[in-house]
Amino acid sequence: MSSLNDTVVYMDNNATSMVAKEVVDSMMKYFSESYGNPSSMYTFGGVVGEAISKARSQVADLLGCTPDEITYTSCGTESDSTAILSALRSYPEKRHVITTRVEHPAVKSLCENLEIATGRKYRVTRLKVDSEGMLDMAEYEAALSDDTAIVSIMWANNETGVIYPVEKMARMAKERGILFHTDAVQAVGKIPMSLKDLDIDFLSLSGHKLHAPKGVGVLYIKKGTLFVPFVTGGHQERGRRGGTENVASLVGLGTACALAADNLAEENGRVRDLRDRLEAGLLSSIPEAILNGHKTSRLPNTTNISFKYVEGEAILLHMNRYNICASSGSACTSGSLEPSHVLRAMGVPFTAAHGSIRFSLSVYNTEEEVDFVLEKMPAIIESLRKMSPFWKE
Repeated sequence: MSSLNDTVVYMDNNATSMVAKEVVDSMMKYFSESYGNPSSMYTFGGVVGEAISKARSQVADLLGCTPDEITYTSCGTESDSTAILSALRSYPEKRHVITTRVEHPAVKSLCENLEIATGRKYRVTRLKVDSEGMLDMAEYEAALSDDTAIVSIMWANNETGVIYPVEKMARMAKERGILFHTDAVQAVGKIPMSLKDLDIDFLSLSGHKLHAPKGVGVLYIKKGTLFVPFVTGGHQERGRRGGTENVASLVGLGTACALAADNLAEENGRVRDLRDRLEAGLLSSIPEAILNGHKTSRLPNTTNISFKYVEGEAILLHMNRYNICASSGSACTSGSLEPSHVLRAMGVPFTAAHGSIRFSLSVYNTEEEVDFVLEKMPAIIESLRKMSPFWKE
């Protein structure tokens, strides 16, 4: 029996992550000690400017690009909107956007709004996925046209962890003179990437997914890419994003990116092993449990499992009794009684889609925590199924 009953077992890192101690420590002096405006001419502000320049280099090192290709934002959602809207304003004669049916709401909702935009309606192609959440490259190639302004396809899915071939898709877009954006919020820090070798024009990331604070993000803009700012009103970020910098959080983001670079091997080694242990244990100990997503083309920290004939919300409430934190679909769509749009697009049966639980681990999870979850979950599912009119033993 595990001794973790009074300890929070946090397995919802795709929703948000703990701010690392090293990150907090790096931030503290910029609240009440080095609090100058980084745009100031005097030294007291200049040292703050140097700190955010160092952070920019740390972000660039993780992404494999140059610091001048990094633009700070407030979050991944702002970065997504900025990239897509910039492309449409840079090429006003083009009215077509390509995306997928499984994007995060940050891209999904924006594209829905574009279709009904007053006076300038856009055409949006949403690529289908198969039962494992994978894209059809033939459908993608056929969708590319002279009217396409931008392709926006996530690097890895936030609900299933499925990784998409964005490197190849970006190359195909470039061959047609089309801009390519990827929402890499879930992928950054979990899988290696080197943007200098790729044809990706825009990339979005969010600090709170990789142990930095909430409220800070990045938009990568490849050198030479046409760009129209979304937030104007100041000279900050070389005119690409106005507003006084969120200094402490930017310093924290830099530290978090440096930590992520150091932890990549652990993410793809020990964390993957923990994920596999958890996944195999749940699938073998609980009947009528199915894995959602591709078995191998997936982030090392993520597993999404459906437990048939029970409600995901009810599962989470019972897990909460043991301080186990996970998610029923995306945190940005929680509160809805509708099944996940990602699982619907994959064709997951209704009886399973409603009972889906996403476990997303980090370098701070332990084998003892995985064993604790494996100890508690079978009884939780069994008790809920006894109350279900659809369950037959």
